[in-house]
Amino acid sequence: MKRWSAIGIGAVAIAAVGLGTVAIVRGSRDASAEAPARAQARPPLRQDVQSTYLAARTKGSPDAPVTVLEASDFQCPYCRVFAEETLPLLQREYIDTGKIRFVFLNLPLPSLHPNATAAHEFAMCAAVQNRFWPAHDLLYRHQEAWAGLNDPSEYFYQLGDSAALDRGQLAQCFDQGLVRDIIQQEAEQNFRSGLRSTPSFVIEGGRMPGAQPIEVWRPILDSIVAVKRSQESGLS
Repeated sequence: MKRWSAIGIGAVAIAAVGLGTVAIVRGSRDASAEAPARAQARPPLRQDVQSTYLAARTKGSPDAPVTVLEASDFQCPYCRVFAEETLPLLQREYIDTGKIRFVFLNLPLPSLHPNATAAHEFAMCAAVQNRFWPAHDLLYRHQEAWAGLNDPSEYFYQLGDSAALDRGQLAQCFDQGLVRDIIQQEAEQNFRSGLRSTPSFVIEGGRMPGAQPIEVWRPILDSIVAVKRSQESGLS
């Protein structure tokens, strides 16, 4: 069975060979937004740096036949619906069983959600400590508490304590902006690739928008997994 190499960020990942466009069964459930503000010109991030941060926000076996990418915004209410209602079922039925590998991509939309960028920075600082997924879950669980704050930073420190983060390392990550460029470049690349609403998903190259329920996911994933495994068995 093939072993996937590290996924490139944003557009690189979305350009992966796929099975065509996934059927769009419902429109995106969050409004599109303006393109993310462009970051100041900086050298591209090294591939090893990209791979390290991607590994921390990836679930599932690298040998899984299907890769699913989620472009998401932590302040998006429909992203929270997906995270709390659908993702746990995907985890149990497809990720834990080795059928899919699931990767979170940054797509904060600050023109709609003013605290989204800070939330993504907190989550990626958690990724530095290999605690991205606990931070991910806490951000969505307590979204209503921090979304309306003028300055959510102190609340994020409290979430960091709940996620068992080292507060000194977290503060250093915030103060030095260690993950800011990663988030900005990734958001820009995702937007240029056509992912302009959240949540949006890429399943082996095909796009599916919106917080679709598990009843929509199952037939799509089952058919793609069957095709991929058939292809792999034919090559063995």
